[in-house]
Amino acid sequence: RCDTRASRLASSYLGRAAPLGRQTAPAAMGRSTDVICLFDVDGTLARSMNDATPEMLGLMRQLRAKCLIGVVGGSNIGKQQAQLGAGCLDDFDYFFSENGLCAWKDGQSLAVTSIRDYLGEKNIKELVNFCLRYIADLDIPVKRGTFFEFRNGMINVCPIGRNCSQEERDAFEEYDNKYKVRAKFVAILKQKFGEKMGLQFSIGGQISFDVFPKGWDKTFCLRYLSEIPTIHFFGDKTMEGGNDYEIYSDPRTIGHAVNEPADTMRLLRELFFKVAPPAVAAVSLARTVPSQQCGAGASPNVGTLLFISLVVLALALVLQHPGF
Repeated sequence: RCDTRASRLASSYLGRAAPLGRQTAPAAMGRSTDVICLFDVDGTLARSMNDATPEMLGLMRQLRAKCLIGVVGGSNIGKQQAQLGAGCLDDFDYFFSENGLCAWKDGQSLAVTSIRDYLGEKNIKELVNFCLRYIADLDIPVKRGTFFEFRNGMINVCPIGRNCSQEERDAFEEYDNKYKVRAKFVAILKQKFGEKMGLQFSIGGQISFDVFPKGWDKTFCLRYLSEIPTIHFFGDKTMEGGNDYEIYSDPRTIGHAVNEPADTMRLLRELFFKVAPPAVAAVSLARTVPSQQCGAGASPNVGTLLFISLVVLALALVLQHPGF
């Protein structure tokens, strides 16, 4: 699966097999409810912890006129509304926060699932206490505050602390890419709690990672989309261990890997807004292509024949009347 699973992309607009590059013009087909485009938020629709641009939101409105659209992110609904607008629940057909543990359709709540009920307070305290000790001993350039965020469907762990500034966030991301702070932390937690508590871990965004029960990754939201034949998913953390990996690689979806929101817009325009030129009938070509440009055996067009006839007639008149 790469940036377009090429053999399935162009044909998937209406969920039918068709040669790549031969999409039916969406304007002629109207809105398809057999297709949904599902988007991660951070790094896909917007820069991490930044607002989506007016251009992106405008493109979402245009896309919604062609097919169903939805969001699935790890953050809670408050953060998603801050990035996508207060009315985002009504701007998307399906909306999933916390990997789909909180689900909406057409602006109405479908369900809320709680990690507290699943793990119980004893297990939660054991996990949190271990993480606090690990972070206390962690030697990184900067530490701020709010190392944990308890959400309905997951626990978000942030080694630098979520109170860091945007500049500190960017600097930590570079540091983490080099020294793998989060990856090492996750590896230890997997070994200690993965099997014991049935937990899964995924790295997302710039500064944190999520902890949740196995199966509560972003594929959790697919249970609400079982009636939709074709599901496109767009995300940036699609590598193994990233929080988009499971849904990106799931056989029920067509995965598209992006690096930034600009990639998302480029792919959408290529897949859903590029209208194939209409087929031109052979007879019309015969009427417009000059005879000297036709291939061997091609017939001259009517205009050429008329011109030749006039020339022959004029020559005949000159020969018959030399003094003309």
